[in-house]
Amino acid sequence: MTEECRIGVIGAGNMGGALISGLVAAGHIRPAQLTATDLRDAVLQPLRQLGVRTSTQAEDAILGQQVVVLGVKPQSAPALFQLVKEHLRPDQILVSIMAGVNTAAIESQLEASVPVVRVMPQTLAQLGAAASGVCGGRHATPAQVDLVRAIFDQVGSTVLVGEYQMDAVTGLSGSGPAYIYTVIEALADGGVRMGLSREVALKLAAQTALGAARMVLESGQHPAILRDQVTSPGGTTIAGLHKLEEKGLRDALISAVQAATERSIQLGKP
Repeated sequence: MTEECRIGVIGAGNMGGALISGLVAAGHIRPAQLTATDLRDAVLQPLRQLGVRTSTQAEDAILGQQVVVLGVKPQSAPALFQLVKEHLRPDQILVSIMAGVNTAAIESQLEASVPVVRVMPQTLAQLGAAASGVCGGRHATPAQVDLVRAIFDQVGSTVLVGEYQMDAVTGLSGSGPAYIYTVIEALADGGVRMGLSREVALKLAAQTALGAARMVLESGQHPAILRDQVTSPGGTTIAGLHKLEEKGLRDALISAVQAATERSIQLGKP
């Protein structure tokens, strides 16, 4: 489905650059099929070294492309919409990875028949480990949404959600890596406090988080069941879990997702 697909990315910063790097690493899309544009040549240089076509002119990511990814910050989008409207054709797909901006808002800036697909990915795309939410706009066909999912499935996994759920996806998985990085750092700090070296503590914490995540995904079991399997009566784990409940870890994480979701909603308002 994607073997000959030409993809242009407007905005090759953290997220756009991670997506391009991940697609090249996956190997199903050739670097020559990818065009990255950004006003900053410094962020284009590493992508150029991968064999990706680069340019500081945004229109180069539109002309001749089958899929155009809009990877700029929401605040920068209004200045680009006129350019996109001038060059984008109805047989191209515009993919937005901007937080908080819904498909209707984008469609209102374009020609009526242009298909828009919204995706909320992660910088984990660079490692092929991203979790991305996907929803199609009013003019996007199921086949076009499937093509976009096929692209993002190469850098992780996708879930198809309704437009009304995309802010929650942003608050959970879009911002989620930052929450997990904080948890890993805190676990490592605990190890250091109890006498481990920083290097050893960080390695143990990161590998533990990786293994636990894999167990949830690969076993298909609920996290509560897996947690019970490593919690012995009167043992060390239940003592630690009791302290997590006492300090409010669960409430803090739920509140973090809620706050990030609400911020995503704010970003989408005119």
